[in-house]
Amino acid sequence: MVFIMGSSSGKVLPEPSKNGYFCLISSVVNFKKQETVREACKEKQQAWLWRGRSDRGASREGISEGVKESVHLEEQMTNPNAKFRAKFDPRVTARYDIKALIGRGSFSRVVRAEHRRTRQPFAIKLLEVKGQEGHEACQAELGVLRRVNHTNVIRLAEVFETQHRVYLVLELATGGELLERVVARGTFRERDATKALMMVSSGLHYLHTLGVIHRDLKPENLLYYHPGQDSRLIITDFGLACWENKTALSFQNRDDANFHMPSDAEKSRQVKDWPVRTLCGTPEYLAPEMLERRPCSSAVDMWALGVITYILLSGSLPFDQSSRPRLFRAILRGGYSFHGDPWKSVSALAKSFIDRLLTLEPEHRMSAEEALKHPWLVSMAACSSNKNLHRSISRNLQRRASRASSRCPSSGSTPGSRISMRSGSRPNSRPRFGVSNSSGQCLKIAT
Repeated sequence: MVFIMGSSSGKVLPEPSKNGYFCLISSVVNFKKQETVREACKEKQQAWLWRGRSDRGASREGISEGVKESVHLEEQMTNPNAKFRAKFDPRVTARYDIKALIGRGSFSRVVRAEHRRTRQPFAIKLLEVKGQEGHEACQAELGVLRRVNHTNVIRLAEVFETQHRVYLVLELATGGELLERVVARGTFRERDATKALMMVSSGLHYLHTLGVIHRDLKPENLLYYHPGQDSRLIITDFGLACWENKTALSFQNRDDANFHMPSDAEKSRQVKDWPVRTLCGTPEYLAPEMLERRPCSSAVDMWALGVITYILLSGSLPFDQSSRPRLFRAILRGGYSFHGDPWKSVSALAKSFIDRLLTLEPEHRMSAEEALKHPWLVSMAACSSNKNLHRSISRNLQRRASRASSRCPSSGSTPGSRISMRSGSRPNSRPRFGVSNSSGQCLKIAT
C-alpha cells in the first residue's frame, strides 16, 4: 500500500486485492477500447479502398492519404504515447527516445526517456511557457537548476528551448519517494530517519549557501536515486524556488564561468522582489512568516524540514486541521505536541531536533549547517531507542490519508495542493490567496 502525505489528492491507493480488481476492470476497458479503434481503423481503410475501386477517376494521392490516415490510427492504437511524442521538438527526439509519461502538472509534463547513443535513462520535464508570468517562472527554475551541482540535489543534463516550450533533461530517480520507502520496508528506526535527514540537510546547506530557497520542500519532492539501500536521497522540483537578496547583490562578484549571469533588469527585479513575501508552497509545510507576509529567507525550508521530520518519525502531521483557516492558525500558534503513539518511544534528542526547526521566529530557527551538527544527526541516533516505529508510522499515515480522502475537494481543504498569491493584487491591498485543485481551478481561501 502506498501513502501520499500532502499530495494533491490526499488519497490512499486500494489494497492489493482491490488493486487486482481495478486492474482487471481497467484491462477490460482498455481491451474494448483497442478493439473499437481497430475496427474503426479497418472500416476507414476499407472505405478508402472501396472509394478507389468505385471511382475510376479517383487519384492515387487520395488513396495514399487514406492509407496514411489508417496507418496513423493504427500507430495511435498500438502506441498510446505516439500523440504525446508529437509535442516534443525534433531536436529532443533526435537525441532522446521518449519512453513513457510518468508525471503531469498544470503547466508541465514529465516523461521517462533514454539517450539514443549512451542508452542512459533520463527524465525530461516539458514546461509550457505561456505569457510573461509563465516565462519568468520557467526562467527562475532554469536559473537555479543550471547553477546547482550536488549529490543530494537533482541534476540538470541539458536544456532545449523553443518559443512556447522548455525541455529540461534531468537525471532520473527510480527509487521512489521518501515516505514510499519508509512504508515499503518492514522496519524503520530513528537511525533510518537520521540517514535520510542527513542527506536532505546536506542538500539544503548547499542550496542555502548558494542563496537558493526551495519554498516547496515536502516528502513528495524527496526522491531516492535507485531502489537500493545505499541510494542517495535527492531534492527535486524547483518550480517555486527563488534566490535570496544577498545572491542577487553578489552576482557581480561571481567568477564562475558556468554561472548564468543575469541581465541588469533581472538583477533589479530580484533585488526589488526581496524580501520574498509571496505566499506559495504546500499549506501543511508553510512557515509562519510566510503566512504573515513577513520577510522570509532560507529559514522557511528549515521549518518544512521540521514538518518532514515530524512525519518521518510518526506518520502524522504536526499541524493537521480540517480547513485551511484552522491549519494556518495552528501554524501561527506553533500548536504541535508529542502526544500519542509512537512519541513515547521517540528519543529526547529527536524531539529536540524538531523543536529547533519548528521555532516560530526564523532568526532563532536552526539552519541547515546547524542541523548537520545537531547531536541527533551526528551520532546517527546512537543513544536513541532501537524500537521499530514502522507499524505506528504506517497506521498513522493510513488514518491521515483516509480522513483526507473523505474531505470535499471543493471546500478548499484538500491537503497538499500548492498555494500562491493571486496575480494582479495591489501591493497595499489585503492579499487574496488561491489554491489550485486537481482540475487547475483557483479556489478562494479565507485569510
